[in-house]
Amino acid sequence: MIDITLPDGSIKQLPEGSTILEVAASIGAGLAKAAVAGKVDGELKDLGFKLAGPAAVQIVTFKNPEGLEILRHSTSHLMAAAVKKLYPAAQVTIGPAIETGFYYDFAMDRPLHDEDLAAIEEAMRALVASGQAFTRSEMPSAEAEALFKGMGENYKAEIIRDLAQPTVSLYKVGDFLDLCRGPHLPASDKVPAFKLLNVAGAYWRGDEKNAMLTRVYGTAFPSQKELDAHMAQIEEAKKRDHRRLGKELDLFSFHEEGGAGLAYWHPKGAMARKLVEDFWREEHIKAGYDFVISPHIGKADLWETSGHLGFYKESMYSPMDIDGQEYFIKPMNCPFHLMIYKTGTRSYRDLPIRYSELGTVYRYERSGALHGLLRVRGFTQDDSHIFVRPDQLTGEIGSLIQFVFFFLNTFQFKEYEIFVATRPAKDYVGEDAAWEAATSALKAALDAQGLAYGVDEGGGAFYGPKIDIKVKDSIGRMWQISTIQVDFNLPERFDIHYIAEDGSRKRPVMIHRAMLGSLERFFAVLTEHFAGAFPVWMAPLQARILTITNAVDGYASELMKELKAKGLRVEADLSPEKINAKVRDAQMAKIPYSLVLGAKEAEKGLVAVRRYGQQESQVMTKEEFIAQIQAEVRERR
Repeated sequence: MIDITLPDGSIKQLPEGSTILEVAASIGAGLAKAAVAGKVDGELKDLGFKLAGPAAVQIVTFKNPEGLEILRHSTSHLMAAAVKKLYPAAQVTIGPAIETGFYYDFAMDRPLHDEDLAAIEEAMRALVASGQAFTRSEMPSAEAEALFKGMGENYKAEIIRDLAQPTVSLYKVGDFLDLCRGPHLPASDKVPAFKLLNVAGAYWRGDEKNAMLTRVYGTAFPSQKELDAHMAQIEEAKKRDHRRLGKELDLFSFHEEGGAGLAYWHPKGAMARKLVEDFWREEHIKAGYDFVISPHIGKADLWETSGHLGFYKESMYSPMDIDGQEYFIKPMNCPFHLMIYKTGTRSYRDLPIRYSELGTVYRYERSGALHGLLRVRGFTQDDSHIFVRPDQLTGEIGSLIQFVFFFLNTFQFKEYEIFVATRPAKDYVGEDAAWEAATSALKAALDAQGLAYGVDEGGGAFYGPKIDIKVKDSIGRMWQISTIQVDFNLPERFDIHYIAEDGSRKRPVMIHRAMLGSLERFFAVLTEHFAGAFPVWMAPLQARILTITNAVDGYASELMKELKAKGLRVEADLSPEKINAKVRDAQMAKIPYSLVLGAKEAEKGLVAVRRYGQQESQVMTKEEFIAQIQAEVRERR
């Protein structure tokens, strides 16, 4: 008999060689039915894994994140099996679970198309219905490489060779054999609900120099109800796609002839962005920030000192030669702010010093990763760098967290997730002790405010740990927006000081802070969050005047002048179109207010006010309307 320690600390005694499934059964029949895998001393194992000695065991079900990942990874194997059945010449490459589903990449004689997915799904359902077991085996790597080569699976053979391990594990379901570390569901009929989503292209190993593969995306859930809800969210997300809305609402565009990943802001989009920037500047002035403006290029020496050439060069563009010296276009603003700090002697009384800039930076992104405004090659970052004494650090971080929440609440984000991202496993600068001190300061600030947070192990930047704040949008998606980073390293590398109270030279701590992150990315998130129907205060056009008859054109023109004089963004549609068509056009343009004018309104100085998304109009005086909309602007609604 061996001791099995359960998550609640209780111990069960079972015969040596008992499986994970038998452990689950000893706890309860319901748990055994729901079990999909187990954790043995923290390591995921198949239900059939036999326990050779005492161990801590946790039963994994679909309610656990690991269970959902196993479901999706197992479903990706079923998809690969179906593709191989329908297209025997296809070579399988990799097929992981991802945050919202799974994908598998295939090398094929002809690319798949979305129209092919129905047939693949049908083959998958047949495999699910047959209840084929997922069986695990191990094999010496040399034998496995030869086996897959013999099967014509050259990509798998390459993966095995690159792993350089003595043995590898294989999984078989039906006739399909795959290289995989597992674990998997016990059998194919344990897949409750799945759906294939779309086909895309992907380079082998993500390298544009390699072969283009066919990637098939899918998703799987523990129940059809959950799958249906997810599919409904996908359909809603399609309607809100900022790329589609950007074109429909004439906000921005991209032009391959001008360069991929570079956004062109149209008047309406630029106006909405300006309003966000104006708000940002106003609040930073109130919070004691000083604005700075930095160059777009810098000598190689600057980037060598900062560490970017050593740790970030793959994301920087090739240097340009200026007077025989190498210059790089900036991927970040921080080195420039450090140089500004160094121009004067700083006293302990001067700190904190808060520099802020809407600085445009340029970073290399692979063409396959570009995605509208969400992933671009040139973007403007709302960058702030704050220099503090060590004794000010925790308090300043606490104030920054509240500042971030104020901004996000203003943009109607109400739900958050907070993570502390720690030192990367490799490729970082600075001493471990400095990293630990910085990480402790971030955690202390969150603890002081009673905020719950998770830990993103190894997720920090190369120069310091950070707080990442994710927000939930109006349809439940999470977006990474705000970042607060503590940096003991760059002050050291740039040798900056302040004069302490005792006259000695002390090293300040530097805080990197992006409130909204990239303005391009934030605008994309805002567009999807509001489905293009921006709040009145940041709408490019706040109202459109619609005339029922040309007889009221004079009143409409006078009203437009009066509203513009009050600082409102308004236009008039004096075309001969019927009023229903005018109203429909205004609704399609997602303008917050439509002001319908007929003979009665013109005679009495009234307006028939129709809010976007509403069917009914409300008649009021023009003074009442002005007061109403000004209140919304003032309160940023």
